[in-house]
Amino acid sequence: MLWKKRKYGEESPYIPAGPFQIRLPFIHYRFEWPDYVQGLLMCAVDLAAIPLLVELLGMPFEVALAIVILNGLFYLTHHLLGDPVVPGWITPAIPLIMLYCQQFPEGEERVHALIAFQLTLGILSILLGVTGLATKVVQIIPSAMKAGIILGAGIAAVISVFQVGGRYETFPWTITIAIGIGFYLLFSKHFTKIQNHNIFTRTIGKLGIFPVIILAVVIAPLFGEAPWPAIQWGFSSPDFITLWNEYTIFGLGLPPLMMIISAIPTVMAAYIVLFGDVIQNKVLVADGAASRPDEKIEYQPSRAHLIFGFRNAVMSIIGPDVTMCGPNWTAMQVVMIERYKKGRKAMDSFFGGIGSFRWGTNTGLLLLPIVSLVEPILGVALALTLLIQGYVSVKVGILEAKSQTDLGIAGIIAAVLCVKGAAWAFAVGIILCFLIYGFNFFKGEVDNTFTKDQPELPKQPNQQNLEEDLKQNGENINQPERELVKV
Repeated sequence: MLWKKRKYGEESPYIPAGPFQIRLPFIHYRFEWPDYVQGLLMCAVDLAAIPLLVELLGMPFEVALAIVILNGLFYLTHHLLGDPVVPGWITPAIPLIMLYCQQFPEGEERVHALIAFQLTLGILSILLGVTGLATKVVQIIPSAMKAGIILGAGIAAVISVFQVGGRYETFPWTITIAIGIGFYLLFSKHFTKIQNHNIFTRTIGKLGIFPVIILAVVIAPLFGEAPWPAIQWGFSSPDFITLWNEYTIFGLGLPPLMMIISAIPTVMAAYIVLFGDVIQNKVLVADGAASRPDEKIEYQPSRAHLIFGFRNAVMSIIGPDVTMCGPNWTAMQVVMIERYKKGRKAMDSFFGGIGSFRWGTNTGLLLLPIVSLVEPILGVALALTLLIQGYVSVKVGILEAKSQTDLGIAGIIAAVLCVKGAAWAFAVGIILCFLIYGFNFFKGEVDNTFTKDQPELPKQPNQQNLEEDLKQNGENINQPERELVKV
């Protein structure tokens, strides 16, 4: 087994293939059984895409399951080709894609719209990966527009849960309790402090949102919001025949050219969100690599673009998916890296950990007991994913702004995006940036956005003398301002 021969500080063994590094389980990396078992359970999150597909395209459960399984198989391509990542959805962009597709009548036209969108995104990603222009394309977009798109994606995610007819109306108690516990486990400083106190909290902390999903399986029936799961034995039964005959180009033909052109503004908005995940993953991988000098791992954005671009392009042909094929699953990437940091005994190679996890999720999708266990609360799992992603996107979007003016423009763009869609949001953003920044359209302006958090500047000698003189006379330097307020 080649993985046993890896020397300190070297990359794990692989077969070179151009920009890719092919690694096979048991040969090039040790199979990590703890991560495989975790993957068996965490496939519940992958299954949460089913309610979206049912809602958007009106497809049967078994057809949507076929798309989820196909997507799961393509998740394996990342670690097999050398991309050190747990791949997932483009979660913040889901509301944008839903809004775009809902502009078309349900049926063949809406399916064509989804195919056109995913195919365009896939081709764009491949082109940017081949040319290495990915970073430059995002850099030329004004910060105000980037902030507005990401902020709007986060707000749209929250709106999709709480709007009239949204999932909150179906599962009010379950979502309230589950999201409260989920936010505590993921973002609470208190839980971070106590997480390593005992084996129970350590285990809970490593499982991401899975404990919350299992809790929802119990809470929803108790509040009468979902039936108790009817556990079935055997293997799941995805319907590939209906998928290819009624929901792909094999049965419907290619979408019209004008539909592909109309998708471009929303594709660009989705790509801005997607690129944020790329940058985030580069930081996460570097953090893990710093803690494990025994293995050399490197994240290459261009290679990642080629892989998830290929995934999107192929899925648009054989199984169009509203969740899209994203560069990483942030929550599980963090979990994997934290386990990787514990040393070679815990996880011999990072590729072994992420690969074993994704082999596990693929196995779980085929096991009917797991699928039937979580089927009643898939809407809750999706709502949790959207709300958590909304929280993160709002934080990231605000941090993209370089000034108070950027924030003002971003707020308008975000609101327009949620109401009118990405095409309107881009148009409004361009007009506002030109009107406000003029020739500094691409640069914008930089200031101390949060001035209340800035350290107080040392006072000038003349100002200190003035304040001392005023105090001796019983006066206050701020008195004129108070008088103006009274008037």
